[in-house]
Amino acid sequence: MQPSEPMIVFEGVEKRFGDHVVLSDLDMTVAPGEHVTLIGPSGSGKTTILRLLMCLEKVDAGTIRVGGRYLTHMEKNGGLVPADERYSREVRKRIGMVFQQFNLFPNMTVRRNLTEAPTRVLGLSKDEANARAEELLDLVGLGDKIDAHPTQLSGGQQQRVAIARALAMRPDVLLLDEVTSALDPELVAGVLSLLQDIGKSTDITILCVTHEMGFAQDFSHRVMMFDGGRIIEDAPPEELFGAPRHERTRTFLQAVSG
Repeated sequence: MQPSEPMIVFEGVEKRFGDHVVLSDLDMTVAPGEHVTLIGPSGSGKTTILRLLMCLEKVDAGTIRVGGRYLTHMEKNGGLVPADERYSREVRKRIGMVFQQFNLFPNMTVRRNLTEAPTRVLGLSKDEANARAEELLDLVGLGDKIDAHPTQLSGGQQQRVAIARALAMRPDVLLLDEVTSALDPELVAGVLSLLQDIGKSTDITILCVTHEMGFAQDFSHRVMMFDGGRIIEDAPPEELFGAPRHERTRTFLQAVSG
């Protein structure tokens, strides 16, 4: 990747489910180390973007690049062809995701939840993976829970483990999908505060979908407002929240803050 090259590039991306167009001719770039938050009504395409980056969905048109490499396609005989699973998996190693529902393996200890993928996918030794797991659990304030099972943890603790697990893969890009929506209200602030700390202390590129507008304001370098599968406004948070240019953005922000 060249120093000036964006970390994430969507070019002319379209995604359909049957006749329903979820993303329409989407162009979008995110710079290395940038924190970009996607806001907008349910069904506007925000989570689909994250799912495309994780290869959980396939594009119907257009291309996606991550770190200068195509994710959805690969170069062959001077042209582009749809990427095979092995190629996509290699590029996808650079991307971590934290889901709404914590998606921890209930039959594994916290330690094993954090060490399984780094040893299998990244080829880390058991000692390296363990050291990394301990360091990350200290970071998220759960060093004493390393040998617990997820069922022994509260929702907020499980989400912290899920964040640590995503970071254990040393991603260049971290995707956050409504990470506080399944939490009790009193646990939300702690998880958001942890994400703020991670954002300040690392140079990871972060793409975030959230309904927490205060967090979006504090955390983001840029906020994109989606509606009907398109970006209708893209601006620094102080502009987008302070003086939105688009009427649809204004009505959405009034609805979520009211």
